[in-house]
Amino acid sequence: MKTILLTGFAPFGADTVNPSWEALTLLPDQAEGVRLVRRRLPVAYDQVAGLLAQAVEEVRPDAVLCVGQAGERTGLTPELAALNWKDAALPDNAGVSYGGVPICPEGPAAYFATVPVKEMVAAIRAAGIPAALSCSAGTYVCNCTMYHLLRLLEARYPAVQGGFLHVPYASEQVLDRPVAPSLPLPLIAAGIQAAALAIARGPAAREQHP
Repeated sequence: MKTILLTGFAPFGADTVNPSWEALTLLPDQAEGVRLVRRRLPVAYDQVAGLLAQAVEEVRPDAVLCVGQAGERTGLTPELAALNWKDAALPDNAGVSYGGVPICPEGPAAYFATVPVKEMVAAIRAAGIPAALSCSAGTYVCNCTMYHLLRLLEARYPAVQGGFLHVPYASEQVLDRPVAPSLPLPLIAAGIQAAALAIARGPAAREQHP
């Protein structure tokens, strides 16, 4: 049985929920013969690398899919690449902010996802849920998490696939954001599950090409 490690984030900013985690809590422990394991990460630049390494060591998954919130997006967006850059005005939940510095000064400029991102988009859309490919995970904690994940897997677990999926606001988050796009949490969860199963059905990490 294949195992997919799924991570979501704690709430951040003014929000009291984060759909990246709340949606994961709606998923079953197994789906179509694939084991789904969940871990919650803090929205903290300087903590995610160690916690990801710990989770991968404990779970020993076949693939890791990190999930984060991108409130301005209208659907689920698998990310093609993580940039070696931290640059956002909003501090993380530890009060840390970066105004434009590398994540790893000795690292490459970017890492490409090793999960089958186009197949993930197709699977989410086949489930009736909006999805599109995104070329960059931004420069906030989500991007930092994706970069650390792919760096970890390349160095220590080359057979393990890795990637990142952004999700929009949950519907309950936009009651006071009348023009913000959103999706109901059950649909976000269904999209994440479709993406995870596409990873499980897809080619191995060594067969992926950016």
